[in-house]
Amino acid sequence: MNNNLFLTPKEIVAELDKYIIGQNDAKRNVAIALRNRWRRMNTPLEIQGEIIPNNILMIGATGVGKTEIARRLAKIADAPFTKVEASKFTEVGYVGRDVESMVRDLVEQSVNLVKAAKKEEVKEKASQAVEDIILDALIPPMKSTNQRPVSTTADNQVPENDYELNQKTRERFREKLRNGELEDRKIDINVKTPASNGMGMIGGGMMDEASMINLQDMLSNMMPKKNKKRKVTIEEARKILIDEEVSKLIDMDEVKEEAIKKAENTGMIFIDEIDKIAKGSGNTSGGDVSREGVQRDLLPIVEGSAVNTKYGIIHTDHILFVAAGAFHVSKPSDLIPELQGRFPIRVELDSLTKDDFLRILKEPKNALTKQYTALVKAEDVDLTFDDDALEELAEIAFQVNSEVENIGARRLQTVMSKLLNEMLFDIPDKIGPNAKVIVTKQMVGEKLDGLVKDKDLSQYIL
Repeated sequence: MNNNLFLTPKEIVAELDKYIIGQNDAKRNVAIALRNRWRRMNTPLEIQGEIIPNNILMIGATGVGKTEIARRLAKIADAPFTKVEASKFTEVGYVGRDVESMVRDLVEQSVNLVKAAKKEEVKEKASQAVEDIILDALIPPMKSTNQRPVSTTADNQVPENDYELNQKTRERFREKLRNGELEDRKIDINVKTPASNGMGMIGGGMMDEASMINLQDMLSNMMPKKNKKRKVTIEEARKILIDEEVSKLIDMDEVKEEAIKKAENTGMIFIDEIDKIAKGSGNTSGGDVSREGVQRDLLPIVEGSAVNTKYGIIHTDHILFVAAGAFHVSKPSDLIPELQGRFPIRVELDSLTKDDFLRILKEPKNALTKQYTALVKAEDVDLTFDDDALEELAEIAFQVNSEVENIGARRLQTVMSKLLNEMLFDIPDKIGPNAKVIVTKQMVGEKLDGLVKDKDLSQYIL
């Protein structure tokens, strides 16, 4: 089990605080949900299966941190995570994505996580195998004959035979390889390429998505792989061969088994825009039937069911579902009662204030100011922001959100882009290496004055 599942709720909130400003109620609830994963896994087996996760419904405007909270939580837990938009699904019988695809996406993520962990475990052994392959291409090995020359040298030492010379040469070259002295030398290597089966899959009919994927995989595996000789540098050869050698050392059956368990016990599915499938979310004729149909298709997945994937059957009973929506037009009570009941924890996220914007610009590890500073540092340019300049930026972002359309923290990207685009274009032609750029309140005013005064802000919003 991942060590981060041992974090206490307070420690989980502290981790989330590094990236997300405010929204303490939401953070507390998701922290409890994550800790409950560990608690369930440490209960007696007879009760483990009975403990179901408390799925969470986040209510708040766009850009206030709903998706970021869920994504960061999954990262903290090293858990499989997938985000879907409820409005992209169509009910069974219509053309479009079926709701089970979100579970298949989650399993795919889980397989990737487990495979990455296994790769780390066998990396050293794979690297050794790659080194031997490269060495064989440079200095092909000789078989030992166990015969030594009869004649002796002047100092009565028996000279080495060809095999011993070959071994010594190989060891010298092995040392050079490890020291990186031969990276640019070209060698011939054999690369396995999957043979194209030349067959396309025709969709439709009675075959579901999982069955089609399984059939494609089966046909692909039946076709023999071809060896193709390539002349590449040793540096390129390492990259090509390491994946092949890692694949040989990893037991994919074990990976699949672990991935299914990981997805079942620690997986998280974030369903965004759930308000768009609520009954009161629009007035399109006949639209309510389709929206309710999607909700009814979602219900068994959230309640707990068996879903067929190309890696095996996964049970969704203990997957944590986090749903989110702005609910400007509709209300959570417009969802069908059964689905409402599957999201017992309701969290309302606060709209962002000017002070929140200021903190978002300064405090998080991934703050926009830090991102832009790092970007221009790549060109040896130092970028700094005065405190009063950041206050002005926060004020402008808040003002534009209030007067036009509230898109939350995403508005900061609009104003920062407008502020810094000219400077970014001038680097490195006009603003060369070792230059220092200081963003002042006056500069913010000059660059963004039109953005605030012009009420027709469509060119900035798009």
